[in-house]
Amino acid sequence: MSDLRNQVQGINPDLKAQDIKQFSSKAANIYEAINVIARRARLLSTDLKIELNGKLEEFAVSSDRIEEILENKEQIEISKFYERLPSPSVIATHEFLEDELEYRYRDMDNQED
Repeated sequence: MSDLRNQVQGINPDLKAQDIKQFSSKAANIYEAINVIARRARLLSTDLKIELNGKLEEFAVSSDRIEEILENKEQIEISKFYERLPSPSVIATHEFLEDELEYRYRDMDNQED
């Protein structure tokens, strides 16, 4: 996953308008392109969430006393880093337009066997 964090550093996190013709030229139609991007975004979202939760668990306090809960500067920095990352949908869109995604139909794989 750390490889993903390095890859997304160069991606602009801001949303911008996209040319629909780019999407439909890389897939059979626009709906297929959006479906591929949405599925990849879900995977990225899950992976990033698991990674972030794993890092934040290191700072988890086992007691329930409010007095013992202190703000941890490292924990805040980790959270801010993940907040600054582009959203999973922006990453997935970038990967799709840069031909970094590979996809296929499940039904066609079953028919070939």
